[in-house]
Amino acid sequence: MPLQRVDTVCLIRPEDVPPSHESLRVLSAFNPGVAQVGDEVWLLVRIAETPREQRPGWVGLPRYAPDKPEPVIDWLPESEVEWIDPRVVRLRATGHTRLTFVSHLRLVKLDSSGKRVQAIASTPTMRPETEWETYGIEDPRITFLEGRYFFTYVTVSPHGACTALASTVDFQAITRHGIIFPPENKDVLLFPERIRDEYAALHRPNPNTHFHAPEMWIAYSPDLIRWGRHQPLYGGGREWENDRVGGSVPPMRVPEGWLEIYHATRRLPGERGVGVYTAATMLLHPDEPERILKIGTEPILVPEADFEREGFVPDVIFPTGAVVRDDRLLIYYGAADTCTGVSELSLQAVLEGL
Repeated sequence: MPLQRVDTVCLIRPEDVPPSHESLRVLSAFNPGVAQVGDEVWLLVRIAETPREQRPGWVGLPRYAPDKPEPVIDWLPESEVEWIDPRVVRLRATGHTRLTFVSHLRLVKLDSSGKRVQAIASTPTMRPETEWETYGIEDPRITFLEGRYFFTYVTVSPHGACTALASTVDFQAITRHGIIFPPENKDVLLFPERIRDEYAALHRPNPNTHFHAPEMWIAYSPDLIRWGRHQPLYGGGREWENDRVGGSVPPMRVPEGWLEIYHATRRLPGERGVGVYTAATMLLHPDEPERILKIGTEPILVPEADFEREGFVPDVIFPTGAVVRDDRLLIYYGAADTCTGVSELSLQAVLEGL
């Protein structure tokens, strides 16, 4: 059974966010990067937008071009595409895939409770600009490291889904550091301090040849750009994580080591769609995080609330950040690929469940 929640709030819905361009409408506001800034919690929220116009018999696929400030919409006859799920279509002529939306990042400031919105930026804080970001930038994970907020994010383009790195001190001026994990790789989480004089990261390669379902790996770097010493960390396999596992929240220091909140999916054989996304926990060794010391016996969060069960992609809880308040753990997540939610749990109960 999942843990008893102290509180759950739907923080941000698509209708709360103005679109970035008149040709688009906001489809989702979800999967936020999370930063503690003074007494406040700031979020970099992924905003997914889709064409506002609808043309009977046609499918509009948005993208950005590096040399154009406005989004481009490619209109294709419905007969030329095959729907994979609500997020993705396959082009019949080439077999290549396209997203039905394009994403950017928007800054949202919460108050000191971490559960109430103070302000939502009226324009994108970070929008697609490079050839690696043609189809959007997604799912930031923020780590405060050596005086800067570093965040990994997924870039999507005809080259595939990569993970890039950016950093900021004020969430106004943002420096892009480029691709750090090539396709297909997502869910890259930086540890908030050096380990054995190196930077460390969790990541989730997704090879085209599935000898194994997607699993969590760990890697090390001298400079946050060049990564090596890759090795698998955890592959899942229990009933509620039989489809895939991946890192979710950047690892957090606790007395016994590193607390990692990861996501897992369950999908029955032959089941269509993406399955059910849940949140679970593991404890990594403080000095050798490639070693798992303990692992949760059950998920800590499963889709329960209406906004977690109903949306663009139903039955999804996808954590992307957390903060600790006294003995409470606030976990921020994308809900049903539509909204941003926060659930408050007892930190002691989370640790006792390992």
